[in-house]
Amino acid sequence: MLTVLSFDRLSFHELSMRRRVLLSQLPFSVTTVVLVLGVWVVHAPVRGDLRLHLATALTLALTALCVLVPWDRLPDGAFLAVPVLDFVPLTLLREATLTWVTGVGIMAAFPVIWLAASGRLPRAAAPLGFLLSLAMVWVPLLVPPRPVTAQMITAPLLIPFMLLGIGITVQVLSNSMERQNAELTAKDAQLRRLLDVTARRERLLQTVMDTVDVGVLAVDEDGHDVLMNRRQRRIHELSLPEGMSDGAEADLLIYADAEGTPLPAEQRAAARAVRGESFSDVLVWAGRAPVQRVLSVSARVMRDDDGRPEGSVLSFNDVTELVAALQAKDDFLAGVSHELRTPLTSIRGYTELLAMDDGLPGQVRSGLEVIERNADQLLVLVEDLLGTASSALEPQLVSADLVQVVEQSVAAAGPKAAAGGVDLHVEAPRRLVLECDPVRIGQVLDNLLSNAIKYSPSGGPVTVSLTPGGRAVQLRVADRGMGMRPQDAEDVFGRFFRSPNARMSAIPGLGLGLAVAREIVERHGGSIRCESALGEGTVFTVLLPLAGPGSAGAGALEALQRQD
Repeated sequence: MLTVLSFDRLSFHELSMRRRVLLSQLPFSVTTVVLVLGVWVVHAPVRGDLRLHLATALTLALTALCVLVPWDRLPDGAFLAVPVLDFVPLTLLREATLTWVTGVGIMAAFPVIWLAASGRLPRAAAPLGFLLSLAMVWVPLLVPPRPVTAQMITAPLLIPFMLLGIGITVQVLSNSMERQNAELTAKDAQLRRLLDVTARRERLLQTVMDTVDVGVLAVDEDGHDVLMNRRQRRIHELSLPEGMSDGAEADLLIYADAEGTPLPAEQRAAARAVRGESFSDVLVWAGRAPVQRVLSVSARVMRDDDGRPEGSVLSFNDVTELVAALQAKDDFLAGVSHELRTPLTSIRGYTELLAMDDGLPGQVRSGLEVIERNADQLLVLVEDLLGTASSALEPQLVSADLVQVVEQSVAAAGPKAAAGGVDLHVEAPRRLVLECDPVRIGQVLDNLLSNAIKYSPSGGPVTVSLTPGGRAVQLRVADRGMGMRPQDAEDVFGRFFRSPNARMSAIPGLGLGLAVAREIVERHGGSIRCESALGEGTVFTVLLPLAGPGSAGAGALEALQRQD
């Protein structure tokens, strides 16, 4: 009702203290004025009753006080003087109209409810209302002094007890609401603090994301963008077709290679991430020249506490300069290797021609052998350099018997093994057909055998074994040579890496052969790993899918590797 009296524009608790006191008094004041006017019109004998005039004047005075007194400057609860004083004009009004109007005492419910609902007297409000109501009906019996009977005392007790019940009910409800309001206020304050903390963390996260020089994109399980940093927005903008201000990932100019092969929408990074894939360092080309950029894309799936996917986070690292540098390096190595191979081939040819002369002195023939041996060594190093150019390692896939490839490599390494006192052993089935480039796989095996023989200076066995496993095959080359530290075995496939043990042994090499071998194996969809112990030998394990790169053999590779 009080909210209605405020024209429903503001909640009651949002009003000023003065307006709240006035609105709390208005029901009593309006009812009193209406009652006085009604009695004045209908009951002429009452018009001259002083008590009626005093009641009206006191009511209007109390209402005026509600407006004039600065209640917010007074002690808390001072406004309760108004409902207490309301009982004075109410007593006068009841006595003046007792003969003509019944039930006027019920108007005491207005101040009683005000006292009980104020919340300022959580336990005393109802008893105080009862005592004031009791005074309203008993004081007139005692003033002026006159004989008082038991009937006169007990007859009006219904009103005080009824108002006591009303006061208790309102007080209980008011106290309950106060507690609820206190709890809501505390929860609201807590929620506001949490919102402030969340907003601050969100600003911090956005600032951190905008600071890093990597594009970051978060998507929900339906593929909708959740978070994107400034770097990623720039990448998104340069990938848009000309004349388009915004677009979905399917609209972006994304290519699979530098030649401009369009990447299908279902194979793009965000689409794969939405399907639940996690991947690392996938290269894509974004936009068109001259602003085209090469991006290395990685994705990780976000999961809730129950393990269900709830989106993904993708990172887009601009590696344009790195890719250009690698291409320039490959071009340089290829060019230098070709330039070196031509004169070396001539040197090798002329030394062979000179060596065919039977009349050469022994000292000259010995010098020619030194030249020929070093030229051969240089040619091997040049071939390794040439092999580091990625374009030279593309496999030409055919169905080949891997056992035959192994036998050819072992036969080629036989003379060198015999000279070093190394025994070569082959453990393989009679036939094992593989979808591969036999020349490249032979190059891998030649490199592994060459290392096994070279790093077995004291001789010993070198074993080559072939083991088929489901849709994959395992190729192992094991020696019992000088070996290396386990931490060096993890880095052995890096370009130009040589273990400290190998460097100290003065065995020649550039550290390129194993890098080339890994590149060839990975281009076949396989994997290669090294296990070694210092002084105990080394084992290289190559895992290849039988059906070639991209086949279902990848799962079999992992299973075979776990079994091993």
